Amino acid sequence: MVSNIAIFNSLLKGLAVTLQVLGYSVILALGLSFIFGFLSLSKWKIAKIASHLYIEIFRGTSLLVQLFWLYFSLPILGIQLPAMLVGVLGLGLNYGAYGAVVVKTSIQAVPKGQFEASVALNMSPFRRMRSVILPQAFLIMLPTFSNLTIELLKGTSLVSLVTLSDLTFQAMALRSATMETVKIFTILLILYFYCCLSDYVGISLA
Repeated sequence: MVSNIAIFNSLLKGLAVTLQVLGYSVILALGLSFIFGFLSLSKWKIAKIASHLYIEIFRGTSLLVQLFWLYFSLPILGIQLPAMLVGVLGLGLNYGAYGAVVVKTSIQAVPKGQFEASVALNMSPFRRMRSVILPQAFLIMLPTFSNLTIELLKGTSLVSLVTLSDLTFQAMALRSATMETVKIFTILLILYFYCCLSDYVGISLA
């Protein structure tokens, strides 16, 4: 018989792993979002092609399949990655592709008059982007990035399938040990909902 305290402690350990995966994945996804978002707006054709390929491949295939490919296929090719790194890479690459589209469309949504005014003021391309375009684009992309972060948090549940002992993995193990399916999964639902709600409130206040 597994005590309630033991169940709580196991789920807390899983939650810590989930939040760790979330933190690293958000950092990677944000970096990729801006890199490939800028590349997609580049005048260089090869940069646009590279960005287009990245976005279409990772948006056009399942996150679960991407995780499985990283975890099961790479070792056959001689590359062995820890489960944590697989989870972070899979989530970061996948949501980074969606974020790249957000960055691109948000920059394009800035009124053209702002760009023309910065050109008239003889600003360099870098200064135009940093001082005029990006501050306005950031306000446009913030709500969508907020939603993507929440989706990424929910997507972390898939890393349990590559043996990473996150919240879902711990819940599945507890369910097998206790057979208290309703109790365990109800607690799991509440924890994920609480995390998503906290994330939403935190971003809204920011």
